[in-house]
Amino acid sequence: MADPNTGSGVLPREGIRLALTATDKWDAIRQSGALLAELGGVEDGYPETMLERERSVSTYIGEGVAIPHGTDASRALVRRTTLGVLQFPDGVDWDGNPVTICVAIAAKGDEHVTVLSALAQILMDPRQAERLRTSSSVEDVYELLESIGKGLEV
Repeated sequence: MADPNTGSGVLPREGIRLALTATDKWDAIRQSGALLAELGGVEDGYPETMLERERSVSTYIGEGVAIPHGTDASRALVRRTTLGVLQFPDGVDWDGNPVTICVAIAAKGDEHVTVLSALAQILMDPRQAERLRTSSSVEDVYELLESIGKGLEV
């Protein structure tokens, strides 16, 4: 069960980082991978697969959001489904698209489908997407995204 002080096992409050800077998308992806590792969601090697994924398929999804994640083969390096949210208020150039939010994902098995579907439902509402991009409150971001982990926790 989730600790109410830290949040969901999938999206802990300490996994929400606001007001960051990144030199480019590669730096943002490295920061995303480091956060997933810090949260204990992935084993060594997973963050590098996030860079590999980006080299083959862009993780930019629109609305100023990218979802850095590893390759299909890297699922073996995932300890537990984990999300991290990194906000870059000044934006990061993602191949010509400005990204202000990276939602880093490491998912066990097919749980990525549930995670991505829940994230898409939130981002389909332009007001919620804007709230995510501009929030200065960890609690606000947590409340907006906490539903993503529902049904995935043991």
